[in-house]
Amino acid sequence: MKKTSIIPIPVKNALTNIGLNLSVAQIKRSLQMSLIEERAGITHVTLTKVEKGDLTVSIGIYAKVIFVLGLIDDLYNIADPYNDYLGRRFDE
Repeated sequence: MKKTSIIPIPVKNALTNIGLNLSVAQIKRSLQMSLIEERAGITHVTLTKVEKGDLTVSIGIYAKVIFVLGLIDDLYNIADPYNDYLGRRFDE
């Protein structure tokens, strides 16, 4: 029997938001989808999934698209201990 994974709604919403943000970034930069696909080494189908926030796409693919769009510095800030208010409170 195959074990199914339940994805929390906030996780789905966050990925949907990331996909939308990446799509907007692509439009603002006037980049063709084919150029992003080529530079990221992915197919059109995969880029479409990224822009929809698809849960089956690996974080590595998301990271490559983020890099191609010139947003890699934002990726460094994910789970940054300095921005972890709760974690800092536990340290006190």
